[in-house]
Amino acid sequence: MENKERYFVYILLCKDGSLYTGYSPHPKHRFEEHVAGKGAKYTRSHPPLKILMIKEYPTKHYALRAEYFIKRRPRKQKIAFLKKNHVDVKSIPINFKN
Repeated sequence: MENKERYFVYILLCKDGSLYTGYSPHPKHRFEEHVAGKGAKYTRSHPPLKILMIKEYPTKHYALRAEYFIKRRPRKQKIAFLKKNHVDVKSIPINFKN
């Protein structure tokens, strides 16, 4: 039997200019939770502005590894990753420490 579950990593731009990376099988619903203050502790104090990228992975394992890898990258590398995935990064503040 084929597994129908889908696995995504998403990157959010927060109102303060910071970037947040997360994992969810339902990233748009998860974004709404973040906006409502019901998401991660980080996004409760850094409310999200918009979804910059959603990327699908073939398994939950790969998605969680990608999330872990992205979260630990410096900001410049996260922005380079976004560019590589064809995201318009002009709205991301350059001088921010995260």
